[in-house]
Amino acid sequence: MAQKNILTSEDGSVSYKRSVLQSIIGLATKEISGVASLNPYGFSKFKLWFSKNHHYGLKIEYVNESHVVVDVYVNVLFGYSVNDVAYRVQENVKSSIESMTDFKVDNINVHVLGVVFIDEDQGVAVI
Repeated sequence: MAQKNILTSEDGSVSYKRSVLQSIIGLATKEISGVASLNPYGFSKFKLWFSKNHHYGLKIEYVNESHVVVDVYVNVLFGYSVNDVAYRVQENVKSSIESMTDFKVDNINVHVLGVVFIDEDQGVAVI
């Protein structure tokens, strides 16, 4: 069964499946210009198969019932400032999580694993 995180308050409780946060983070990351793709190769195959915290190109750790730490693994398009892209990913992921859910984000770590060159003749090359 998929893990659910339950947030309780005086009015009741709300539960989120892990895939909800994964979708929010993935979409918020891909919205940023300069991000070519999420990169799943930051993890070993063992972690991807057996760990519930790891997903395609991202990792979510629950600090407590209302706080999370996020790691995002991306490829950046050539010609964009890596620092600028990473900062905008952090800001967009944080605002998306905190506006769509009741979670508070403690840290967002952006790991740039590759640079993507777009060659119109031969296609895309990742280095």
